[in-house]
Amino acid sequence: MERENENLHSLGAPTNYKMNYAPEVLETFENKHKENDYWVRFNCPEFTSLCPITGQPDFAEIRISYIPGERMVESKSLKLYLFSFRNHGDFHEDCINIIMKDLVKLMAPKYIEVTGFFTPRGGISIYPFANYGQPGTKFERLAEERFARHE
Repeated sequence: MERENENLHSLGAPTNYKMNYAPEVLETFENKHKENDYWVRFNCPEFTSLCPITGQPDFAEIRISYIPGERMVESKSLKLYLFSFRNHGDFHEDCINIIMKDLVKLMAPKYIEVTGFFTPRGGISIYPFANYGQPGTKFERLAEERFARHE
C-alpha cells in the first residue's frame, strides 16, 4: 500500500496554496478498476479566477466528470490546482479548456467533460463546456454525442 501512494505528496501534508496557476501540483494514483467504465464527478462550487482585462474576480462552480483510464486525479491536488486559478487572469472559456487539457495530459482519461457555471457580471452569466474522448474508441463517439446534445 505504501509503495502505491509514494507519489502522493499533498494528501496528508500541510496545505500549501499556490498563488499563481500551478498545474504541477496535480497528482495521480492508479485506477484499481481499469476493467470497469465508471463515472467520477468533482464539484468545485468556490472556483475563482480573474478577468484578464479588468482584474476583477470571477466566481464559478466547476464540474468535472470523467471516466478514468489507467490513472485517476487525487482530489486534494485537484483542489490545490483549481485554487491556483485564484490570481490567474483568463476568460471563462479559456479556464475551462485549460482545466480539461491539463487533466487529459495528466491522466489520459477515457472520457472527460468540464463545465463552468460562472456567476453573472454585467448581467450576463457564462457556462462554458469542453469535453474529450479517447480517439478511435467508443469514448470519442460519446464525446461527439454529449457535445451535440449539450444545452
